[in-house]
Amino acid sequence: MTTPIRQAPRWFLEAINTPYERGAVDVDGASINYLRWGDASKPGIILVHGGAANAHWWAFIAPQLARNYHVVALDLSGHGDSGRRKEYPRELWCEEIMAVAGDAGIVGEFILVGHSMGGFVSMSTAVRYGDRLAGAVIIDSPVRRPDPESEEGARGRAFRNPKTYATAAEARAHYHLVPEQPCDNLYIIDYIAQHSMMNTPAGYTWKFDPIIFQNMKPRASHEVLPQVRCRVAVVRAEYGLVDPETGDYMYELLGRTSPIIEIPDAYHHVMLDQPIALITALRALLADWEHSVPRRARG
Repeated sequence: MTTPIRQAPRWFLEAINTPYERGAVDVDGASINYLRWGDASKPGIILVHGGAANAHWWAFIAPQLARNYHVVALDLSGHGDSGRRKEYPRELWCEEIMAVAGDAGIVGEFILVGHSMGGFVSMSTAVRYGDRLAGAVIIDSPVRRPDPESEEGARGRAFRNPKTYATAAEARAHYHLVPEQPCDNLYIIDYIAQHSMMNTPAGYTWKFDPIIFQNMKPRASHEVLPQVRCRVAVVRAEYGLVDPETGDYMYELLGRTSPIIEIPDAYHHVMLDQPIALITALRALLADWEHSVPRRARG
């Protein structure tokens, strides 16, 4: 059963109907698509989606932050409306983030917000370019084990051979989250499913490149996280992948100075099942970064 988007709550309808600009920048031969909201003179935020997702996973979150920030959401290569590659090294995804920041006109240091696989990409970006970041918010990206999309790529079948369907409605009927989880906000699932499919001569299929997950290998993120050179906050979902023990471990890796924030009654895809709680947490974090000290300032 689906819920027509027109029956969604007012806040959601207002958010997805908020005007935004679309841009693209070439990075090593691939066109990288991005969306942006708000005043370009304000502090910047770049939102980084998870594996097999795209910028529209943030399209109902970004407008809630745009009052005080210039907000940008990108499609990493191999996702959404960005180009594809023969290989997808994480370092190149980091380059894409920085190129988008420049092309979108972000002024000064900016904040990265990454979910799941996007959280790991954000960690790597914060190691390579920490001196150009004001901070990073990592959302349910468990350090100690691969991100869920990597696990699925290594062991599962969900991303290996995406099927093609005769109609958009049939494709939507087969759309599901990985990892699977409950989500009562079916209007959000309908919205992201709509923006996750493309019409090809053979029929409707999904926008992500399955090669990403066929070749993806686990990363030693426990070695990456301590090297991050900017302020960091970790957001965990109560029923997500960053369990309390993993959260404590990440807290230790970050020198016990970075907050670990739990979203109650949330699962891994927290922006889908608890969007208002996530928006509230992000607004609170962004309003006061003084709870953590930049790593470069700690020497």
